[in-house]
Amino acid sequence: MKIAELHPDPRNANKGNKRGNQAIESSLRRFGAGRSILIDKHGVVIAGNKTFENAQAAGLDDVIVVQTDGSKLVAVQRTDLDLSDPKAMELAIADNRAGELSLEWDAGILEGLSKELNFQPFFTTEELAATLGIDSDGDPNMEPEIPESKYKEQYGVMVICPSEENQREVYDQLCAEGFNCRVVCT
Repeated sequence: MKIAELHPDPRNANKGNKRGNQAIESSLRRFGAGRSILIDKHGVVIAGNKTFENAQAAGLDDVIVVQTDGSKLVAVQRTDLDLSDPKAMELAIADNRAGELSLEWDAGILEGLSKELNFQPFFTTEELAATLGIDSDGDPNMEPEIPESKYKEQYGVMVICPSEENQREVYDQLCAEGFNCRVVCT
């Protein structure tokens, strides 16, 4: 089927963010599709909404649909990759990192869903409260108390790069020199 025939989840609790979307789209352009998304029987995306959105932006048009009732695991086999190939390992890192970067909870949607659904064992009461910006007793906007031992001084330098390729080169060079680096999209 065509990707245009699918529809995003209107109540997706992950609103995503610019940096995460860039990482997902970049991974799709660089490595192609590496994992499946999950759709319901009507073509609405249950899981993988950000992958779905960014696959369209990356120019992927076709979708292979595997029908299942959930009683068997569905595996995507890339016949062009071997785990000994650096590209396969880069894809594994890109997949995990893009998922990590793109997760930004929509507290309003998550709160509404939490009243309808059982989030255990995925959120403890404290984790859900912190994500929603309330204390575990239900007081809104209560900041969780951070123990003094969690604070430490950190110093940073921002480097503005003219391109993603240059950013990757600078990042790799600084990491190779032993600096603790992270990429922040502004």
